[in-house]
Amino acid sequence: MRFLVLDPFGDGLDVSVRAIREGHDVKHFIPDNPKYAKIGEGMVTRVREFKPWLRWADVVFLVDNTVYMRDIDNHRLTMTNNVVGPSQETTLWETDRKIGQQVFQTAGIDTIPYKEFHSYDDAAAHVKKHDKRFVSKPSDEGDKALSYVCKSPDDMLYMLERWKKLGKRMTFILQDFVEGCEMAVGGFFGPGGWCAGWHENFEFKKFMNDELGIATGEQGTVVRVVKRSKLADEMLIPLTQQLRKANYVGYIDVNCIVAENKAWPLELTCRPGWPTYNIQLSLLKGDSVTWLKDLLEGKDTAIWTYDDVSVGVVLSVPDYPYSHVTRREVCGIPIYGIREGLWSRHLHPCEMMLCEAPMRTNGTVIRAPMPATAGDYVLVMTGVAATVHDAATTAYRRLKSLIVPNSPMWRSDIGRRLARQLPKIQAHGYARGMTYTTAT
Repeated sequence: MRFLVLDPFGDGLDVSVRAIREGHDVKHFIPDNPKYAKIGEGMVTRVREFKPWLRWADVVFLVDNTVYMRDIDNHRLTMTNNVVGPSQETTLWETDRKIGQQVFQTAGIDTIPYKEFHSYDDAAAHVKKHDKRFVSKPSDEGDKALSYVCKSPDDMLYMLERWKKLGKRMTFILQDFVEGCEMAVGGFFGPGGWCAGWHENFEFKKFMNDELGIATGEQGTVVRVVKRSKLADEMLIPLTQQLRKANYVGYIDVNCIVAENKAWPLELTCRPGWPTYNIQLSLLKGDSVTWLKDLLEGKDTAIWTYDDVSVGVVLSVPDYPYSHVTRREVCGIPIYGIREGLWSRHLHPCEMMLCEAPMRTNGTVIRAPMPATAGDYVLVMTGVAATVHDAATTAYRRLKSLIVPNSPMWRSDIGRRLARQLPKIQAHGYARGMTYTTAT
């Protein structure tokens, strides 16, 4: 099958590598940018323009929804849709916080009270008036630095003052803070409706253990696929009509806070999540492209590993997550210890390439092509087991078998907080059947 991966920021290498291994004809678009210049080198066929390949492809897979969306929507109008991924409309569901909340409300889903602001002074007055905790979230294309969960009204007021002095873009919402446990659920949607299998997941977003340090997106995630999900019944099924109206094809996820016998939606993600999609691939049986083609045609042929848990952990090298050093300093570092069985399913390449490096063969050191870094966000390692603890233990054992001669790093506690959070979540009827450990 002809498979085009549209990857503006170099996140989707794992998708292409797996498709090539399965025998598909793959073209991988990453823009001509020095930051991404080496990603996939020697591993995939990279193209520098994507428009000439849109009609060529049987399936176009969108890795992100930040750029090229107008071009993709125009393409959808000219031929039978071959695109798995978001549109301009559904992108706004995620990036414009106010629109996202309205999508929930239209579906009859209760939302946490919020207010949108275009002025730091107005937001400060709001905080002073109500004198309680708030969560700030950027809206539309607002600065990501505007994401903040305050500990008190005082530190929220300080952050508003700080952002104003720094000249940060000021389109954001202030949402009431709700104490609880974060949990998300996603599913794949197409012309045939929802596919079987709900993807319950738990993100670990901060750089350091115990949710300390800078927010990086995700340092690791716990995923399981289930046949029935109370959270999906409450958060995804009600969105069906809006998704049909938008002609959506692809993955959609709702992150929630579970508190006081109720789940509250926080935000929509109308695209693949990273590293969530890498981790989902470890639970997918069989071909990773054919089922996407079937999804476009309204068929559900994906075969998932149900109920087992997959834990994924990000391996990076300095100076991630800041990425200030030159590409020369983070590219071409060999990754020793990759066995064939590991590569085929549980090592998910991110910023990687092939290059020559010293290696020992039959007692002799030679220079030979081998996997290496192509940036500082190197790979995701997964482990699959019946419990969170066992899956994490397997993922970490695999990580420790690698040798990366440049201070590799990862969080060592992915999944651990679920030991105390799962009982609280399950007391409200969510994540049923999920187990942290069988140890007594």
